Amino acid sequence: MAAACDLTGLRAWVTGGTAGVGLAIARTLLAAGAQVVISGRDAERGRLALQHLASERAELVLGDASDPVQARAMVAELQSRQARLDIVVASGGAADEKPGLFHEVADAHFEQVYRHQFLNRVHPVRAALPLLRERGGSVLFIGTDAGRHATVGEALHGGLGAATIMLTKTLAREFARWDIRVNGLALTLTGGTEAFEAAMARGDWLTDLYSKAVARFPQGRPPQADEVAQTALFLVSPQSSQVSGQTISVNGGLSFGGW
Repeated sequence: MAAACDLTGLRAWVTGGTAGVGLAIARTLLAAGAQVVISGRDAERGRLALQHLASERAELVLGDASDPVQARAMVAELQSRQARLDIVVASGGAADEKPGLFHEVADAHFEQVYRHQFLNRVHPVRAALPLLRERGGSVLFIGTDAGRHATVGEALHGGLGAATIMLTKTLAREFARWDIRVNGLALTLTGGTEAFEAAMARGDWLTDLYSKAVARFPQGRPPQADEVAQTALFLVSPQSSQVSGQTISVNGGLSFGGW
């Protein structure tokens, strides 16, 4: 896939790129020849991510993507290094945002999930839009399959996931005038990430929930982060030049249909 989806000469910004699926996507884009800027809120995690990527084409900017002021500051910093941006991958989230029944969710948790599952997708794209408009490019939102399929314990995450799917469609129409494509990935449990491994090792209700979900995958395992990243690579590459406004579920065949 990497050979066919050549990104040589292109520059990508992956928010939430210091861990998990975001880091896997950054690694895959680098392998395809892109220059990649990763961002996150934690300086130490960012340093370790750069060590992991081990490439002169990898950069780091720090900031909270859910804050519009910090999102603009990150774009200003990456622009000061090089006035080019072709791809924005909006991902990431807070590690403690676990599933919970609607009536048991604390008030503060609602706002936290909204910030770290939705606003941290919106603000980076708004901030980067002036750069993307100069040459055209691609935006990719990383969302959740709970936005397509009702999932117990994920009423809030699912609602915001559905909002991200509609955001993807609407921005695809708006941004077409500037030759910017907008697509999304809807994910389920994803293996090969720290968050997944930590959940499976807790030995509590969350481990039980995840274990039951894993048992339902037709292939006997959930998608791995690197497999998700290959789909991301296709959607931001010229190979998908006629694909826009689409959200692809990478769920190992766990469910079908949706919108």
